[in-house]
Amino acid sequence: MTVSHIILASTSPRRKELLALLGIPFENIAPISSEVPLGQESPVDHVRRLALEKARSIAHQYPTSLVIGSDTVIEIDGDILGKPTDLQEARAMLSRLRGRSHEVHTGLALGCESHNLEKTRVESVKVWMTDFPDTVLEMYLKTQDSLGKAGAYSIQGEGAYLIEKIEGDYPSVVGLPLLQTAKMLEQAGVNLPVKAKDIYRTKPYANWKNFS
Repeated sequence: MTVSHIILASTSPRRKELLALLGIPFENIAPISSEVPLGQESPVDHVRRLALEKARSIAHQYPTSLVIGSDTVIEIDGDILGKPTDLQEARAMLSRLRGRSHEVHTGLALGCESHNLEKTRVESVKVWMTDFPDTVLEMYLKTQDSLGKAGAYSIQGEGAYLIEKIEGDYPSVVGLPLLQTAKMLEQAGVNLPVKAKDIYRTKPYANWKNFS
C-alpha cells in the first residue's frame, strides 16, 4: 500500500502536535461526527465509533488519502464525561473526579477508501487525581484550561498539578495514542522519519516526563 497524503481528522492542536512528533507531513481537516452516546453504548464503544466516524467523514471526501480519526472521553462510575460546556459544568466534573481514579479512553481509527482499509483501536489509561481543596479547584478554573478538554482537565497543561499518577500511555491521555498510531501507520506502509520508541524514550512533550 502506497499513500502520499495523510490527513488528521481533527482540529485539536494537541493531536496535531503529537502526530507531528513522528516527522511525517500531514493535513488537518475538521471532521463531522455526533458526540451523543447511542443507547446502551459503553464508553469504549463510544470512542471507537466516534474515531471511526471522524475518519470516515474525511475519507469519503479524500478516498486516496490515509485518514486518522481519534476521540477521547473520561469514564467514572460507568458514566461518560466529555468536554464541559462552561465553567460550571467543569467545576462539577472536577469535583466528581478529585480524590478518585478514573479511566481515560481514546479511540483511534485509520482509514483509506481506495485501499479498502479501516482499522480501529481503543487505548485506556487509569488516572488518579489528588484530593485537591476547593481553593485549588477555583484557581484552576480561572485559567479556563478546563474548557475544551474531556473531563475538564489537561494533563499536558496546568491540570497536571491535579493528577497524582497515571497507569498507561501518556499521549493517550493528551488525546492521541501515539505508539498505536505509529504501529498502524507503519502497517499501512508509511515510513516514519522518527521512530515511536525514540519519542517514548525522550518524552518530548509537555509534562510527559512527570508521568513516566
